[in-house]
Amino acid sequence: MSNIFSASNSDSTLFIGGQRISGAQVREQNVLAAVSISNVVKTSLGPVGLDKMMVDDVGDVTISNDGATILNLLEVDHPAGKILVELARQQDKEVGDGTTSVVVIAAELLKRANELTKNKLHPTAIMTGYRLGCREACKFIADNMAIKVAGIDRETLRNIALTTLSSKILGNYGNHFADIAVESVLNIKTTDFRGKPKYPIKAISILKIKGASASESTCVNGYAIQRSYASQGMNQKVSNAKVACIDFDLTKVRLKMGISIVIDDPESLEDIRKREIDITREKLQKILDAGANVILSTRGIDDVYLKMLVETNSVAVTRIPKDELRRIAKGIGATILTTMSNLEGEETFEASSLGSAEAVEQVRLSDEDCVVIRGVKETASSVILRGANDHMLDEMERSLHDSLCTVGRVLESGSVVPGGGAVEAAINVYLENFASTLGSREQLAVAEFASALLVIPRQLAVNAAKDATDLVAKLRAYHSASQMPQANATRLALKYYGLDLMNGKLRDNKAAGVLEPAMSKIKMLKSATEAAIAILRIDDMIKLIPEKPQEDPHAH
Repeated sequence: MSNIFSASNSDSTLFIGGQRISGAQVREQNVLAAVSISNVVKTSLGPVGLDKMMVDDVGDVTISNDGATILNLLEVDHPAGKILVELARQQDKEVGDGTTSVVVIAAELLKRANELTKNKLHPTAIMTGYRLGCREACKFIADNMAIKVAGIDRETLRNIALTTLSSKILGNYGNHFADIAVESVLNIKTTDFRGKPKYPIKAISILKIKGASASESTCVNGYAIQRSYASQGMNQKVSNAKVACIDFDLTKVRLKMGISIVIDDPESLEDIRKREIDITREKLQKILDAGANVILSTRGIDDVYLKMLVETNSVAVTRIPKDELRRIAKGIGATILTTMSNLEGEETFEASSLGSAEAVEQVRLSDEDCVVIRGVKETASSVILRGANDHMLDEMERSLHDSLCTVGRVLESGSVVPGGGAVEAAINVYLENFASTLGSREQLAVAEFASALLVIPRQLAVNAAKDATDLVAKLRAYHSASQMPQANATRLALKYYGLDLMNGKLRDNKAAGVLEPAMSKIKMLKSATEAAIAILRIDDMIKLIPEKPQEDPHAH
């Protein structure tokens, strides 16, 4: 029986209409795709990394140096490349920072694995070695490199935020935004069902308002909505606010489509019109009678009813996005009502549906009005960002989001590690020593895993226009000395040494306050190893050619 694949060529054609690439060829292709993607983002790594400008098919411009953002905007066709894009997205979701590093490490692991397969080492042995190297590296970070953070140490949290911001657009305003990040995250503390503290970063709303300098950005303890009051005549500030959150229109009742009324008396028409207005007026009156003096709505309110609100010294904000209203309702203890009908079909509004806040006021910032809700039940936080233009504000938001995430992760996990390539260099030295104790083929894979990690300090030095070879060699020497069996206290302190990229030398990054969440490094290594292994497992690619739709002969 003839084989369904023609055996003459590894790039064989299938009888089902497609192509099959296998063995070394597919591995080469996958590694090439991964390295190409890594080359796009690696120059944006570190405090002196460069930005990328992405222009989409519509002509919208995005300028960023955030790995996940860059990769999301790239249109990657290669299946192996898509795995790396997904990897950056996952790192961004789970940790919020380290998106560029994770892609660079994964690509380097793949490149080295490809070299090993050329030297006749089986991919399965490489995978086993990589897994072993990753497990030992994570254990080493937890046991030797992690520095425990006792309680809420504001200075450490500030340093964490500063380290993250240093590689972003906000690096120049680092101190100001580090304080905003720490303040915002501490304001949203909640506990889960086991009593463990949680910091849901999504609870922090970020408002972007053009005009003024970035240094005028502020943190508000409460909720800020980028909308103005529904009417100019409303009071600027309402104290002791009772807030109704509604998800229905307060507009004149109109008959449904297809319903027609036949009348023979023209005056009855006026009565019908009047009644249409009165039905909604009664609804609004019930809300006000329940004690509400602030109405937040996802829909619109007609002018007739706004006049009623102005007369009763109440305020209303309309067209608030639903997810934002949900967050506010949760914080002020209100219930969002989609209708006022109860089970009997009568229209009522219970006072228990209202939420409360100390004050609701309208604040003017440059050309825009914002409504700020202060003194709410649950802790809440909003950051008002100011900047010159939309591109800058978008990048500021991404930068701030990363620093908020890292501060939150440190508060949840309680441990940090020194930055500036210190962890990668320490693991490199440790794994090389560890590899020499293995008496199996995995020794080669573990040694390559160790060498791959040096890509981070090397790339940091290259991006800073410093002598990478010299700095990385010195860094390894320091960490090698700190891991000697008879190392004294002075030598042990060398394990916190990392790169000082501004001055092109080494320094104690623990003392300098260059810190990162330990969780970020561990997640990064695990994710990069898994992604590299997933791509390494592939030894066959079958690509089907899409069928062309057959033309109907009767169509003409």
